[in-house]
Amino acid sequence: GVYHKVPQIGNVIIEDDVELGSNVSVDRAAIGSTVIKKGVKIDNLVQIAHNVTIGENTVIASQTGISGSTKIGNNCILAGQVGIVGHIEINDNVIIMAKSGIPKTIKKPGKYFGYPAKDLNTALRLEAHIRNLPNYSDKIKNLELEIEILKKELNKNNSQKN
Repeated sequence: GVYHKVPQIGNVIIEDDVELGSNVSVDRAAIGSTVIKKGVKIDNLVQIAHNVTIGENTVIASQTGISGSTKIGNNCILAGQVGIVGHIEINDNVIIMAKSGIPKTIKKPGKYFGYPAKDLNTALRLEAHIRNLPNYSDKIKNLELEIEILKKELNKNNSQKN
C-alpha cells in the first residue's frame, strides 16, 4: 500500500489567557479549527490533535494525548499521562486522574480513573479487589479441598448405609 497525505487546510484558534508549556504540539485542523478556549492551562509535552476543542478554564497536565476531533468541556482537569481517543466528547466539570485511558464519551461530571476509565469510586473498589486476588485464590483453593473432603465423607456414609 501507499500512504496518501491529506492536506490540513484548517487553522488553530487560541483564545485569551491560554498558557502552553514547552513542547506542546497543537495540530491545525484538517478542515475547520482546532480551538483552545480562554483560560486553558496546558503543561509541557502535551499532544493536541486536529479539530480538537478544549473548553474554557480546563487544565491539562504533562504527557497527555488528545486524539483528533475530541471535544473537552469547560472546567475539566486532565492529570498527567492521560490518553483520549478521537471523536468523543467529555462533559464540563470532569476530572480525569493520572494515567487514565478514555475510550468513549463521558457524559456525567465527576472524577474518572483507570484504563478504561471508570468513575473514581468504582475504579478504586476494583483496584482493592485486584490487590486481594492472591488471598481470594488461596481461599478458593481451601474451599475446594474442603468440598472434596466433604464429598468423600458423604459418599463413604452413603455406601455404608447401603
